[in-house]
Amino acid sequence: MPTTHDEQPLRLRIIRMTWESESVLSLHLCRPERGELPEWQPGAHIDLTVPGTGASTHIRQYSLNNSPADRSTWRISVLREPASSGGSAAIHNTMRPGDLVEVRGPRNNFALAAAPRYLFIAGGIGITPLLSMIEQARMRGASWSLLYGGRSRSTMAFLDELTRYGDAVRVRPEDEYGLLDLDAELAQPRKDTLVYGCGPAPLLAAIEQRCTAWPDGALHIERFTAETRKPIDPAAERAFEVELRASGTTITVPASMSVLEAMEANGIEHISSCREGICGTCETKVIEGIPEHRDSLLTEQERAANDTMMICVGRARCSRLVLEL
Repeated sequence: MPTTHDEQPLRLRIIRMTWESESVLSLHLCRPERGELPEWQPGAHIDLTVPGTGASTHIRQYSLNNSPADRSTWRISVLREPASSGGSAAIHNTMRPGDLVEVRGPRNNFALAAAPRYLFIAGGIGITPLLSMIEQARMRGASWSLLYGGRSRSTMAFLDELTRYGDAVRVRPEDEYGLLDLDAELAQPRKDTLVYGCGPAPLLAAIEQRCTAWPDGALHIERFTAETRKPIDPAAERAFEVELRASGTTITVPASMSVLEAMEANGIEHISSCREGICGTCETKVIEGIPEHRDSLLTEQERAANDTMMICVGRARCSRLVLEL
């Protein structure tokens, strides 16, 4: 769902912090006045503003992973990353219960579609968006199973929480079982089953490779990092025009810029976050023209429809785009 540029942030309080594994810390958030939080559906995430050094800030995306039925509290879970660029380290080292934080959202680019059966595959912190999906699948009466891998049991979050599902959950730490046996899970396509995967890039690439024979639309994945794509030839890039219909402004996007970068160069602000085409914060409706999709979020069907684009990385296949901005 496209995000409007005037989306207002929420100020929430951290009421509790809990360790889910040796490296995963959950933040439990609520309104300071304890009022209801916005509704959300499984697969949704929020943007969390994290203090950086000096006056700088970071914006990071975290999946909501408690029950959507709980309108009083949101839970997000953060992996301590040794090579953190600022977000993970700041949350683990400086945030404490009682602190106020700024968030935007929720928004959902990973919604759970209806199906009689589901296969959930998680790697490491990729378990977080799947937790609420599993509960929704169970409530719908669908058949489901979870294959959950990680480096070791001590690093894998929510193991105690998942025990209530019994044999439907298969925990496979790499130091005990090796890599996940995806061939056994995905070699035989199933017409009645949707596959939902989240985790590190090598795991998602392996899942995609094994799902090429599955029906269109069967595979749904959420990425933490942008896909590795063929390098763009700068000599092949061309400038184009973008009309911002709502504001009545037309700008030129140089060959060296994304639409968002050109807007900013012209003093036009628009909400954005990852700047890699993976979070969906800057998703914008396309009124006319054919975008050049360079994101890692839209499906092939969504790209072919050309209804929306991620302006943080996207450009144009034509000489003029008209956007609903």
